[in-house]
Amino acid sequence: MPTHSVTIGGETRELPIVNVGAVSVALLNLLGDTRLTEAAAEALAARVPAGVEVLVTPEVKAVPLAHALSVRTGLPYVVVRKTRKPYMVGAIARTVHSITTGTPQDLVVDGTDVPRLRGKGVAIVDDVVSTGGTLGSLTELLEEVGARVVGTMVVFTEGERRDDVVALDHLPLFAAEDGA
Repeated sequence: MPTHSVTIGGETRELPIVNVGAVSVALLNLLGDTRLTEAAAEALAARVPAGVEVLVTPEVKAVPLAHALSVRTGLPYVVVRKTRKPYMVGAIARTVHSITTGTPQDLVVDGTDVPRLRGKGVAIVDDVVSTGGTLGSLTELLEEVGARVVGTMVVFTEGERRDDVVALDHLPLFAAEDGA
C-alpha cells in the first residue's frame, strides 16, 4: 500500500493512501496513537487563537486531540456527536456530507451542552480539514446554539491550503488510482 510520510513534533508516521471515491487521501488516524496525538496537541496549544473559551470537536478521531489540548490549555471541550443518542435532551442537529465518509451524516449537539457553548468563543478542533463541509456545517450548528467560532485548529489541511485554519502542516490529495 502506498504511504505519505508526515512528521509532527518529532513523531514521524507513514500514512496509508486510501481511495475515498474521486480522490485518494493520506489517512490520519489519531485513535490509539498517543505519541502523535500528544505531539500535535503540544504544537497546537501554542497556537490557540485569542478569545477561545471552549474547544469543540466532532467525534470521533479528533476526541483524543481535543482532550490533550484541553489538558495543556485548561480549556474545557465539548464533543459534537455524529448520531443522536437516546440520553440526549433537546439535541440540535445538522446534516453534513464529508469527503472521508462519502455519505451524509449528522452533527448533533446535546442540549445539555448548549449552556457551555452559548455566548462563548469557541475553537473547532479536528484532525484534518479538506473540503470544509464538516467545518461549515459545524460552524452553522455552533452559531445556531449561540457560540462564536473564533478559530479552527487542525493537525492538517488537505487539498487546498487554507488561511482561515490553524494547521500544523498540509496534506496533498492523490489521484484515485494511487489509493488502495
